[in-house]
Amino acid sequence: MDRHILQAVHDEDTMSSTSVGMSDLSDEILLCILRHVPVCDLVLNVANVCHKLHTLSHDKTLLSTVSLSEEYLADDLLVRHALRQLAPHVQSLSLNGCYWLAGSTMELLSRCRGVTHLDVTGCRLTTPRLSRLLSSLPLLTSLAFDVTAGFTLARLSSEAVDSLSRLSELRQTLLTPSYGVVPCCAQLRKLMLQFDIPDVTKEGVGVCCQLMVGQSSVPHYQQLEEFTARLAPGEVNQTLLLLYLAVFSVHVPKRLRVFLVSIPGPNPAHWPAAPSLAQSLNRRGDLVALQLPRSWLDTSSLKAALEGNSPKHLSFSRCSALRPQVFQSLLEGGVEDAAQLLSLNLSGINQVVYSECRSADDHLLPWTMSRLAVGCFNIKHLNLMHTHYHHETPNQGGEAHLCASLAKFRHLRSLTLPACALSDGLNSHQVSTNNSPSSALFLGFKKSPRVGFPNYRPGSGPSPSGDSAAALKQLLTGFPLLETLELIGPGFVSALPRLEPCGRAHVEPRGMCAWAQGVGDAHVAALEALPRLHRLTLAGLPGVLKGTGLVQLAGQCRDLKVLSLANLGSLKIMNYTPALLDTLKQCTQLQELRLEQPYLNANALFFNALSCCSRLRRLCLISRSGTFDPLATETFMERCCHVTMCHMFMGGTLVACRTLQKVLRDRFSVDRPALSVVVYPLQHEDLPSIIRDIPLTLLDRITLFQSHVAQPPHLSPW
Repeated sequence: MDRHILQAVHDEDTMSSTSVGMSDLSDEILLCILRHVPVCDLVLNVANVCHKLHTLSHDKTLLSTVSLSEEYLADDLLVRHALRQLAPHVQSLSLNGCYWLAGSTMELLSRCRGVTHLDVTGCRLTTPRLSRLLSSLPLLTSLAFDVTAGFTLARLSSEAVDSLSRLSELRQTLLTPSYGVVPCCAQLRKLMLQFDIPDVTKEGVGVCCQLMVGQSSVPHYQQLEEFTARLAPGEVNQTLLLLYLAVFSVHVPKRLRVFLVSIPGPNPAHWPAAPSLAQSLNRRGDLVALQLPRSWLDTSSLKAALEGNSPKHLSFSRCSALRPQVFQSLLEGGVEDAAQLLSLNLSGINQVVYSECRSADDHLLPWTMSRLAVGCFNIKHLNLMHTHYHHETPNQGGEAHLCASLAKFRHLRSLTLPACALSDGLNSHQVSTNNSPSSALFLGFKKSPRVGFPNYRPGSGPSPSGDSAAALKQLLTGFPLLETLELIGPGFVSALPRLEPCGRAHVEPRGMCAWAQGVGDAHVAALEALPRLHRLTLAGLPGVLKGTGLVQLAGQCRDLKVLSLANLGSLKIMNYTPALLDTLKQCTQLQELRLEQPYLNANALFFNALSCCSRLRRLCLISRSGTFDPLATETFMERCCHVTMCHMFMGGTLVACRTLQKVLRDRFSVDRPALSVVVYPLQHEDLPSIIRDIPLTLLDRITLFQSHVAQPPHLSPW
């Protein structure tokens, strides 16, 4: 026995003497590790450890392309020190969404004279500072910034204008009616615009979109290859877009290969030059991406635009009139090579006004989607929101269910589906029960059955009537790479929508689709078959009774980072609270949580469970008639030290909301420079003005509901 003990001690000493430390790793391995270190820590801390790490930390592969967008704990002083270290090395620098940095910090960007790509979207940058910055960057070829109130092109220096004349890429976020710096950019190849101008000012005065008439002929876009425009709701945004596009009516750039225009709402402004644009896109045969509002193209123009091209991104959101031509072009040789298609947005392509009678032609057809999966087999991003599929009998081609067809898209990374697409059909037992004759004597005492709400217990086997989630399980087996999934009910309307139509007259009433009601806890539990799932959105699912599927899902999808839940189950009472708490306790990797549910009780139990999400960064709670515990909220913020965004739109008085907001800001803003705290009554009349003051990067990312799948690639918020 003593000999064995001595041998074990000797083996332990040998292992400790031969253990590998950081200094023993090769430079290649260390560089791979250092790529995951925040750049501020890299140049200010890691570089001071030893001579070897100092050399590696300044390697050009680490410092040539730098992003400070996620450095939420870096204050102005830290960023200034980091910029001084980065100045001799950085070539591409992004401060996109760094809304907390002071304008004086932006002045140090002028030291980075080797920068060719600069993104300061969301930063505090006045016209004089922008002028000085542009004057000091002689190699700049790509610029992204905000055009805010007070911007004046005439205040730019001649050196700044000279720098703008050399730009090949420009992205402008327009917060006020303006051409921005476009008139100075004669060599643009890529122009990306985001319009976020309100129709009415905070004082209630209408915003005027009257621009200088002489400027309308300045932007010629002679070299333009890519044009992208994304609009927030509002007439001013549409009017300004048409002014930007006025030149296209006279001359369409010969090299144009990307044209993406997204206009929300049911009635986008008409653009007469759209048909001529379609003809122009057909001439070169190198179209990469196309998205147009539904009123801009007819079937013949769409056919001409796609013929002979091999696009990679197509979006036909809410273009129901173009549906036959879309599938004809993709399935019957209307495009040169359908295998090149990577992203396809068919949101609302078969949507009809809910008061009209639906026919089979208004639904997704499994055999059509099967052909699409065969022809466009490389699709990675697919959006089918606001569509319908009602499974009843086997369809053409031998496909029993739409899910069997969708499972053939083997390369999907992100997917958005309507809830009814997962249903195996109406419960035949319940239907027969409804139709069976009953004695008139007991008819008044009979309790009508609840149609489409399956009762599910975690770990339970298939029900006697069969597995209600069988079709979904068949679908999930075909998606080994899926990372983003959005399941949205046909009647869902967020209390805080972003880019979806706000008018409820065109929205299907919740619960009208009986097939969607049948999607419940068993279907949510089946999502555990997606081990690589990172982002999950569940919205408008009335069939989720107890939320037990969420618990089973969280137990298997351990890498879930973004979770959005909205209007699950009954809207008269929040009946899945216990399951939600158990779910949050298992989401140890969660970074973002958006929870929209009436009657949410954000009490101590809720925030204790949420505190288990130690990596949480962003939190948004939206609840009509919801309540919150101020002390529990403060304790949660203390425990989760990485939270830099806390938005709560619930019930309560305005005084109680403002008091909690002030307490959180005063206590945690010092250690969290990027902290954004907004606590406000959801139904208060001044809420729209409060929303305007929230940084746009946070609104797009989480606060305001929108789909993130198959969106325009250049302006996607994640």
